[in-house]
Amino acid sequence: MATSVQSIDLAVIKQRQQQTWSDGDYAEVGTTLQIIAENLCEAVDLRSGQHVLDVATGHGNAAIAAARRFADVIGIDYVPDLLERGRARAKAERVPVEFQDGDAEALNFPDASFDVVLSTLGVMFAPDHDRSARELLRVTRSGGKIGLANWTPDGYIGQMFRTIGRNVPPPAGLQSPLLWGTEQHVRELFGDEITDLSARKRFFAFRYRSPEHCLHFFRTYYGPMKRAFDALGAAGQLKLENDLLEMMTQANRSVDGDFVAPSEYLEIVAIRR
Repeated sequence: MATSVQSIDLAVIKQRQQQTWSDGDYAEVGTTLQIIAENLCEAVDLRSGQHVLDVATGHGNAAIAAARRFADVIGIDYVPDLLERGRARAKAERVPVEFQDGDAEALNFPDASFDVVLSTLGVMFAPDHDRSARELLRVTRSGGKIGLANWTPDGYIGQMFRTIGRNVPPPAGLQSPLLWGTEQHVRELFGDEITDLSARKRFFAFRYRSPEHCLHFFRTYYGPMKRAFDALGAAGQLKLENDLLEMMTQANRSVDGDFVAPSEYLEIVAIRR
């Protein structure tokens, strides 16, 4: 497996990340991404009756998608407000999902507990890549599947994070979450604990009224962007706003006055040894 970064306090980073994802309202953004979770459930060929864990579930996209397919599902996250939103969604949609407080780097389940372990745009943000990968492997039974959807470094979200990072640099020495969007990194993390891994590049289209509308929406609801703006003074905020609008305008593929930005992500299915 890849070597963990030891030069920074990952516990402090994780606490800050938890605060970041608690800021804004990620559920507003996450709801637009539901199709990614539906596609992932199809990619792992999810079956009724399987025991499924959704790691870093947020407000339950993959957990609810799996429950719609009559799996027995647990979703874990470390943001209490998102778990409550997930419970409300599951109740409204009349699907049974058990939501629990949990840490992707320390899953509170016995070894080989699940037939399928999923994470859509979630576990990739855990600061210790090695540790979270080991946990995904540990709780998956032999022959079981791990299904992941992760933003790629070169896609729209990758460009967005680089633009933010030029204005508000991330902690030195921290591995980029976007590494999870590269097949090589995931293969290194899982090592010989898997018998097979397939990786497919897919695209999700962000659709908003305009680049300005997209920026306002993310600045209001998406914790990492909201925190970046909050960390800057007026001049810095204006520069970040202009840089993001330029990036979004360049990414826009619509010629009709609205905003459509295809965002590449990597869909991974691995088989546990």
